[in-house]
Amino acid sequence: MATSVKQLIEAANAAVPRISPAEARELIARGALVIDVRDAPEVEKSGKIEGAVHVSRGMLEFRADPQSPYHDKKFDPARPVIVYCASGGRSALSGKTLQDLGYDKVFNLGGFMDWVEAGGDIEKPIEPGL
Repeated sequence: MATSVKQLIEAANAAVPRISPAEARELIARGALVIDVRDAPEVEKSGKIEGAVHVSRGMLEFRADPQSPYHDKKFDPARPVIVYCASGGRSALSGKTLQDLGYDKVFNLGGFMDWVEAGGDIEKPIEPGL
């Protein structure tokens, strides 16, 4: 029987702890990597959490896997990781994927606006092409 996206997200939410903006701030202060998995147009429009690495959901595995030729050295399976997107679905799926790749300290912040509404620092959007 086929699995639905709803079931995938429910399973990911069960596996990846959801954290509050306050908890995220504590983890960031201790060196957690923050990953924005939204698509580029979303980030260009709204900005991102200050210091976050933008990796669209479709490239996450390639950036996170140390064996990939596209690996980003900021990704370290021993480092705590916080993922977020627009509403929490893609970040839940991303967190589960990171766990599958061997990352054991993965947390889902949920949606970008949760961070903004809690007064979190952001990097303002830039003009495309600059």
